Amino acid sequence: MERASIFETAGGEPVFLALATAHHQRCLDDEVLNHPFSHPGHPDHVQRLAWYWAEVLGGPPRFSQECGGHPAMLGLHAHMGAVDDLGGRFAACFAQAIHDTDLPDDPDLRAALNAYMAWATAEVMAYDDPAATVPTEAPMPRWSWDGLVSG
Repeated sequence: MERASIFETAGGEPVFLALATAHHQRCLDDEVLNHPFSHPGHPDHVQRLAWYWAEVLGGPPRFSQECGGHPAMLGLHAHMGAVDDLGGRFAACFAQAIHDTDLPDDPDLRAALNAYMAWATAEVMAYDDPAATVPTEAPMPRWSWDGLVSG
């Protein structure tokens, strides 16, 4: 019997929206992340973030259909000249947001979410250099209980 996706186990779209909301607030509360997170961005940033994470973790392809997919996300975050610990701070806020959210008390779920975020922040930070070439075609990453499946 196949295990339910991370998306399904977490509780679906409402939980991912709550996670994105809690994460965004944690980033606003962080002394370093506050700067990039406090500037006006897309008015639906939190919803789009929830769609992105949901899609990567086994949910519907809403981010790809409505927001340009993985290349759009990478392009948005590339070439920022971020400080060295920005990715680590982002991941730490995510780990804290997991505790702020009504996720099932499942250690495997929390471990899978944190493993995904460690990988994801490293990928985004790889495009931080102004000379980095951001792919214009890239599949949406797919993350399972065993780690990266595709992308």
